[in-house]
Amino acid sequence: MENNAILKGVLGLAALTGVRKIVVGGGKKLEGELEVQGAKNSILPLLSGTVLCQGESVLHNCPNLSDADAACRILNCLGCKCGREGNRVTVNSEQILNTDVPAELMREMRSSIVFLGAILGRTRQCRLSFPGGCELGPRPIDLHILALKKMGVDIKEEHGYLNCSAPKGIYGARISLSLPSVGATENIILAAATAKGMTEINNAAREPEIVDLAAFLNKCGAKVSGAGTGTIVIEGVPKLGGAEHRVIPDRIVAATYLCCAAITRGELILKNADYSHVGAMIPVLEQIGCNIYTYGSYAHSGEGKIYINAAKSLRAPHKIRTSAHPGFPTDAQPMFMALASTLKGTTVFVETIFDNRFRHAQELTRLGAKISVDNRVAVVEGVEKLSGAELEATDLRGGAALVTAALYAEGTSKITGISHIDRGYDNLVGNLRKIGAEIMNN
Repeated sequence: MENNAILKGVLGLAALTGVRKIVVGGGKKLEGELEVQGAKNSILPLLSGTVLCQGESVLHNCPNLSDADAACRILNCLGCKCGREGNRVTVNSEQILNTDVPAELMREMRSSIVFLGAILGRTRQCRLSFPGGCELGPRPIDLHILALKKMGVDIKEEHGYLNCSAPKGIYGARISLSLPSVGATENIILAAATAKGMTEINNAAREPEIVDLAAFLNKCGAKVSGAGTGTIVIEGVPKLGGAEHRVIPDRIVAATYLCCAAITRGELILKNADYSHVGAMIPVLEQIGCNIYTYGSYAHSGEGKIYINAAKSLRAPHKIRTSAHPGFPTDAQPMFMALASTLKGTTVFVETIFDNRFRHAQELTRLGAKISVDNRVAVVEGVEKLSGAELEATDLRGGAALVTAALYAEGTSKITGISHIDRGYDNLVGNLRKIGAEIMNN
């Protein structure tokens, strides 16, 4: 009761100052059931894919995210008719009236670059600026550009814009990626879906979101095979029509809630969850002492469940190394670092994807975590106690990590920069409240 009064007082002050905050009263065990939202990293390429469809597409299980809203604004700017009703988004792409995406829309999200392949695939021309999003270090789009050039696209970089055209059409090509870039793989698939001839992608990204994009495009009439493996083949078709599709569950959101349950030593059932998509993370949770059970199969019935029970005595995992799928995802690393900071023992985190993926570590130390960072390696020594503090989220998953740690910390924590969290989590605060967290936002 006393903590609730403190939370309301802090929120009242936030409202007066105009600063949006998440306020967390830590120390509450989380218990209950939650449904996992649709995948952020899937809905964005799916929405861009609707540009290729000369008709109406309906996407179900679409999360209510600021990034998804930004994608819809880009679609409307192009001349599509995009509308949302609950978790269902309808896109009518019969007409594309514009191929120039304004810089202010591109800057709203990093994944906006995926519209490049889709617009080119539909209109053979496109003009857009370099994208925005979280500042996690260099995420060069040279792989996208080199691949599209190999497919016959002329690309000129001028004053922060990419001016692209393929007056003679887009042609299939054999493309070998130097690294399995998710964004480059998606852009190639989108451009190749209506290209002339066959396109083969070697060293392709294998993430579940790639499989989801291919499944949607195939429903629309595309011929994409091999998604989920290192070699994807796309046989170009003259045009695509609209289709109805359900977005896969968000594996990073699932991992976040599992970490929240574990850090509070709680018990949770996740519904609308695909166990196969979190396969690299479940063994780590079992290693530290959590009991994990699965029920049903999302792939076969759409009703998969994951159950976690976190005993009071948990031990730190020795090492977590991020890598491309099916390895441990870089997007889950921050939440697992928050969890490891409360476990007995020492954990070494090795980040292989992004240069600047440990920005949350300094904020976690404000709570009392013991973390030392050297370039792409972070050493976390578990502590028995964290204490509430004022924190700032500097990126999406780092923000989720701060919320995760604040759930464990004694006292009240106040987290600003929550617009980053809005980019990837649909009602994070409300969902955590459902399972017993003392958490509010203004």
